[in-house]
Amino acid sequence: MARDYDALVRFSSIFTIIMAGVMIAAKAWAWLSSGSAAMLGSLTDSMLDVTASLMSFFVLSYALRPADDEHRFGHGKAEALAGLGQAAFISGSACLLAFHGIERLFNPVEINQSLLGVWVSIFAIICTLLVVAVQHQVVKRTQSLAIKADSMHYKGDILLNIAVLIAMMLSHYSIGWADPVFAIGVALYLLYNCWGIARESADHLMDKELPEEEKAEIVAIATSHAAVYGVHNLRTRQGGKVKFVQLHLELDDDMPLMEAHQIADEVVARIQANSEGEIDVLVHQDPVSLSVTESANS
Repeated sequence: MARDYDALVRFSSIFTIIMAGVMIAAKAWAWLSSGSAAMLGSLTDSMLDVTASLMSFFVLSYALRPADDEHRFGHGKAEALAGLGQAAFISGSACLLAFHGIERLFNPVEINQSLLGVWVSIFAIICTLLVVAVQHQVVKRTQSLAIKADSMHYKGDILLNIAVLIAMMLSHYSIGWADPVFAIGVALYLLYNCWGIARESADHLMDKELPEEEKAEIVAIATSHAAVYGVHNLRTRQGGKVKFVQLHLELDDDMPLMEAHQIADEVVARIQANSEGEIDVLVHQDPVSLSVTESANS
């Protein structure tokens, strides 16, 4: 499973970088030929895409390393650090693009070769659909945070390219205000995506708990064992591809240590078998008579 995860995530990253590079070349040609601010916005977004994808590729190469003596919980949080860096970089570029669009509103420039921009936008939409299709399959099989965030961004890019397509078509019919207005809209879209990426990255860095439904499922699996009276002190977090779970099992007061150890191993095996992706489970065994007091003090 871990080997499949690594191979699929790397394949998705490389494919995305190649497609983003092709779109950059096409959009640069269209922008230089037309001078469109909306096309410049789309070109800027694609350049940010390939930068983010390159950053993700190199960070993922580090994040996918197995745990070592200096990083006993693995290197998964590197993905979240990359996300924060991408958000800061994209935010600055979005602000510059918004200023450029506002300047074009007050100092309009005639758009040349608008039909070229239309065809390039259609080409970009097709390329983006291919990227999203590949990423969807990879996310479906790996649940990778980095690929999932990238996929959400590229899904938004489909709408962005459609917006640029409309702007170029309107410019072809001499509707001059459309180009800078759509450029400003692209900038706002980029800022919106930055906020989502930054928030999700911060959640991982701050060890935010897993969703309540996942925690409830873990408790249900643990308590389904006939020898387990209950569960308390459940703690969860996620670092990259690995979910970390800690919990206390409430067992019979007079149970031998060997039997308690065996039950803990069985509970861990059940949780891992019913979890999507890689999960690290740490179990502590408590006498049931002390569990109420411990739960109240925790």
